[in-house]
Amino acid sequence: MNHIEQQGSAVPGSSVRIDTLDGLREHLQWAIELEHATLPPYLCALYSLDPERNPEAVDVVGGVFVEEMLHLTLAANLLNAVGGRPRLDMPGMLPSHPRRLPHGDRSLELSLLPFGGEALEMFLRIERPAPPGAAAEGEDYETIGQFYDAIEQGLRHLCDRLGEREVFSGDPAGQVGAGHFRHTAGRLIAVTDLASALAALEEIVEQGEGTARGEVWDGDQDVFHPDRDEVGHFYRFQELKVGRRYRRGDTPQSGPTGEAICVDLAGVRPMRRNPRLADHAVGSAIRTAQEEFNHTYCGLLHLLEQAFNGSPKLLAVATGTMYALKAQAQALMRMPDEDGTAAGPTFEYVAPDLRR
Repeated sequence: MNHIEQQGSAVPGSSVRIDTLDGLREHLQWAIELEHATLPPYLCALYSLDPERNPEAVDVVGGVFVEEMLHLTLAANLLNAVGGRPRLDMPGMLPSHPRRLPHGDRSLELSLLPFGGEALEMFLRIERPAPPGAAAEGEDYETIGQFYDAIEQGLRHLCDRLGEREVFSGDPAGQVGAGHFRHTAGRLIAVTDLASALAALEEIVEQGEGTARGEVWDGDQDVFHPDRDEVGHFYRFQELKVGRRYRRGDTPQSGPTGEAICVDLAGVRPMRRNPRLADHAVGSAIRTAQEEFNHTYCGLLHLLEQAFNGSPKLLAVATGTMYALKAQAQALMRMPDEDGTAAGPTFEYVAPDLRR
């Protein structure tokens, strides 16, 4: 039985906190901001890895990043479907690091770090599964799954009260379909009604937490190893932490007992933690390279906003921009910084009228 079927209607004793269409749209915008907030930390860890010395870690972190992009797109589809307008190109998307997940647990800090033990612990905290029976939480959520539970409850409640046609008033032409997305085993679902909305929510939660909250598997084939089933994000990071793969029969309690995974921490570029433009003089080589990265990244946010607001074909252009970002980030990490560290991207917002 899958997560959505198993949960059914609202958890007994929990209150439906999302009870207006405006409230639903607000929470779905928060979902876009939440999914985006994970991208800079994952990118820093990914680009700090030497792919020749750490191919398995690159597969894991890169695979999770691509699926977070999928989740971002699904959240935008959900917001479009209920008559909202996804927003990404705005200063609030890029506060300075360390930061917290938007509207989430205040004790969880997101930092820009190179791959290593501290980054893995942060990723495990981000992707932590909700405990069985945990209450839905629309704000200050402890886990991402509980936040999406609150959205699911709000959707069901509003469809019961107003009818599906009233809730799903968005233009179907604004949906990003499977033809616009590649490089993941996950499903990109066009959202037009309650059934497709629940399927989109299920895809997001299962890829992060595993199926039905109690299994490590996310229901997909491993995109890098088609002969293997894929585990949820939390469990993929557990594999890197423990140094072993999950195999059939393993559970969250047993941990991974399969083949060994090699992680070579000497094959990681020592990126300075939470770099900022202000750390370097105007005109210096590092600051100039960081500014160039920020221009490219904010250009990516602009393309994504356009793609999610009526021009879905621009998603392919946005994907192309990712290759430029990768080259810029890796070039930064080859530049020596202070105290034996290397430079890194700062992910600071550049206003549209200042962009190159």
